[in-house]
Amino acid sequence: MNLKNAICPLVALAVTGCAQSNQSNSERPNIIIILADDMGFSDLSTYGGEVETPHLDRLAHNGLRFKQFYNTSRSCPTRGSLMTGLYPHQAGTGWMAAADMQRPAYQGYLNNQCVTIGEALREAGYATWICGKWHLSLDRHNEGGIIDGWPLQRGFDKFYGIVGGAANFFTTQYHYGNEPGRAPDDGNFYFTHALNDSAASFILRHDFDKQPFFLYLSHIAPHWPLHALPEDIEKYVDRYWAGWDQLREERFERQKNIGLFGKDVQMTPRDERVEEWESLTHEQKHEFVMRMAIYAAQIDAMDQGIGRIIAALEEMGQLDNTMIVFLSDNGACAEHISSGPSRAVDGKANTWESYRIQWANLSSTPYREYKHWKHEGGITTPLIVHYPNGIRKRLNNSWVNCYGHIIDLMPTAIELARAEYPKTFNGNAILPMEGISLTPSFSGKKLNRPQPLFGEHQGSFFMRDGKWKLVAKTEHNTTFDAQTMLELFDMEADPTELNDLSEKFPERKQQMYQAWLQWAERTDVLPLDTRDYGQRQRDYKRIINGEFDMNFGGWDRAARQNANVEFVIDQTNVISGDKTARIDVISKGESATSAYLRWTLNQLRRGETVNLGFTAKADRATTLNFRFERMNMDPDDILVNETIRLTTEAQEFNFNDIPIPHNANYQLVFYVGTMDGTCWIDKVTLEFE
Repeated sequence: MNLKNAICPLVALAVTGCAQSNQSNSERPNIIIILADDMGFSDLSTYGGEVETPHLDRLAHNGLRFKQFYNTSRSCPTRGSLMTGLYPHQAGTGWMAAADMQRPAYQGYLNNQCVTIGEALREAGYATWICGKWHLSLDRHNEGGIIDGWPLQRGFDKFYGIVGGAANFFTTQYHYGNEPGRAPDDGNFYFTHALNDSAASFILRHDFDKQPFFLYLSHIAPHWPLHALPEDIEKYVDRYWAGWDQLREERFERQKNIGLFGKDVQMTPRDERVEEWESLTHEQKHEFVMRMAIYAAQIDAMDQGIGRIIAALEEMGQLDNTMIVFLSDNGACAEHISSGPSRAVDGKANTWESYRIQWANLSSTPYREYKHWKHEGGITTPLIVHYPNGIRKRLNNSWVNCYGHIIDLMPTAIELARAEYPKTFNGNAILPMEGISLTPSFSGKKLNRPQPLFGEHQGSFFMRDGKWKLVAKTEHNTTFDAQTMLELFDMEADPTELNDLSEKFPERKQQMYQAWLQWAERTDVLPLDTRDYGQRQRDYKRIINGEFDMNFGGWDRAARQNANVEFVIDQTNVISGDKTARIDVISKGESATSAYLRWTLNQLRRGETVNLGFTAKADRATTLNFRFERMNMDPDDILVNETIRLTTEAQEFNFNDIPIPHNANYQLVFYVGTMDGTCWIDKVTLEFE
């Protein structure tokens, strides 16, 4: 089969051409890192699962698999570590892109004290490509079109994918480079296939005589929403009627048979929050069968496309000289997601569903916990490495017993590419890598890790030192207690973390905790912050983008009822700083509320006091309406309702000591629907007492 003629024409057109370097070295391998999203430890057939993944099986059988390989238990932190070889906090991605928590370790985007694999390998003469999910730039930046932290600005020649964290698989709004695009409305688009086909197209169009390549293929599959093609879903419906109880037993038995676990290892009990399968009604079983069948179909589709990438490498004569690494960004996702126009569990574009904790418990087999947490179910990923020119053939289809970590991928890539990891980059001092190269395992040697491994996410943390693992699960919005929350495990004797040894070895527990505290101090983790996702987002909305330095990031703006209004970031006629919001009313609407610029605030609390302010001017004498109000638009809930008279001179307006009467969602809004001409708004302030 000639793949050059088989790639999806739309995608091939979108990704033609690659930047070339004068440097060439045929002995240096191409490097591909494939990252699945929210896929559990045991889902792949080569890790005990029943999902059909023949192409990943092929890579595993002709390469290496790691028994224990750690991610950081969440999307953004794992991607920050993978890209930089640092702990996520050192790169600025200690939490998520949803909020800048006003601490450097948790700013939500890559800082300038790190380099990406793309930056390091491009300096060494590699072509660098990314297909898929970036999720390493702040959401507010993305909303405002601030591209400083996007892939092309962080070392990649080509980018096809999404800058955020999730997408509709059928109606994807993507970026090609820095330019936005949207999936064609022809019924034939499926994002997983588009990503794999784009990657294959890159390979087939590349000039290997000039330079090797680095490809980061960052899938969103099988992350929610549950979207898959009908023919793929149908393959799995029958098999999941067996239910999670039986399938957990079957997966664990296969894991022991293939040598992943010893015969004496015990599987964790079914999560107490998960009901017994046989206790469900027929209708309940059918719904859950569909959830898991769609999830499995998402993995199946990903594997199909990986097969096309393998075929492209074979066609170009590059499979043997390419290191392919496959892993997942975190453990199985137990999040309860249900929204969208339809709540049907059918895998279609108008649904937005997850597969729930019941099936996540299966995906984590035989471990405890899930995405978010630091027990093995949250941080252990399958890791497959395929590299015929670099891995001893006698090791094919073998297991690596030494544990690895996501921070090890950068050192491995640097070594194989014969690249130089910089001490400075673009005038900034660069932190040294924290990981080690995995290449000794390619010849059967043990990995010599001089330092323990550490981690933290949302207040939960772990430390791994040889066979010993210290772990703490800190529930959201609680206070960590070192006296009661620390657990200690012997991971050689007890890889499923069933036997807490903290009371038996209190000195070992205390020594490891002190070492973790030193690491946490070094990486700006302390003080621990256990706020949940929603609370962090809500708190971040209290930090207003009032000088529009992120353009309109964080602001809602709309025009309706025949209003013709343009919202512009003005960098020439500014009130203060570098940017000012300009609103051009070209034709008025039917009411003052027909066009607006709005900042929303969720879950304000009764008894809080708010101070508001802004500076504004216009190109002529005119008025706009400013309100601070409860979001249900009840007239009794409008706390500020002022008709602001604007002139050509900038004026400052303040509204102080506004009491919040109810626990509710509020908004501050500039209504401009009946305004004449143009106004400028800047220096919007929002303060809480």
